[in-house]
Amino acid sequence: MKLTWLGHDGFRIEDGQVIYIDPFQIKEGAKADLILVSHEHDDHCSVGDLKKIVTPKTVVVAHSQSKSELSKLRVKDLKIVKPGDKLTLGNVTVEAVPAYNTNKFREPGKFFHPKEDGKLGFIVTVKGVRIYHAADTDHINEMRDMAPDIALLPVSGTYVMTAKEAAEAAASIKPKIAIPMHYAAIVGSVKDAEEFKKLAKCEVKILQKEQ
Repeated sequence: MKLTWLGHDGFRIEDGQVIYIDPFQIKEGAKADLILVSHEHDDHCSVGDLKKIVTPKTVVVAHSQSKSELSKLRVKDLKIVKPGDKLTLGNVTVEAVPAYNTNKFREPGKFFHPKEDGKLGFIVTVKGVRIYHAADTDHINEMRDMAPDIALLPVSGTYVMTAKEAAEAAASIKPKIAIPMHYAAIVGSVKDAEEFKKLAKCEVKILQKEQ
C-alpha cells in the first residue's frame, strides 16, 4: 500500500485502486476510484481539485453539507453519510466517524466545527490496514475507540488540534504510526509537525508533500 500526502489534509491511498481524502490544491494525478470528503469547507470540498481526478465511475463519499457543491461534479455515485455509518466498497471498508471542535471558536460560543453538524473523519480499511483520517477536529472522546494502525492527525491549531493536543490524542488512540497533517497551507508550518513528533509517544512519520 502506498500512502501519499498531498498537502494540508489531502492524502492518496493506492493499493490496486486509488482513494483520495480531502484533496486540496493538487496537481493532475491518478484518477480516483473513491473520494472521501470530510465536510463542506472549501479546503476539504474543493470541486476544482476534484475535477482533476474524478471520472464517471468514481464513487464519492461525503458529508451532507457538501452535497450541493459536489452536485457540480455530476458523478453517478454520491453517497452521503453521517458519523456511525459504514460502507464496503469493493475491497475497501469506510467508516464515518465524528470530527468536531471542543475549544476552537469562530467567535464566542460558536465552534469552527460544531459537533451537531456531524462533520466527518474516516477510518479506511485496506487489506486489513486501518487508516484513521481525523479531518478537522480537536481531541475528542470518540478517538479512544478508533484502534487504527495509522493515524493522520491535524497539528496546526487555530481550527484543529495543536501539536500538543495531537500528541495527547495519539496517546489515547495508540496507533502504530502517526502522521501529522493540516499545516503548511492555510495555517501552521513544518515546525508544528516537528513539535508533534517530539511530543508524541508513538512512532511519527513526517511525510513530504507530493511535488
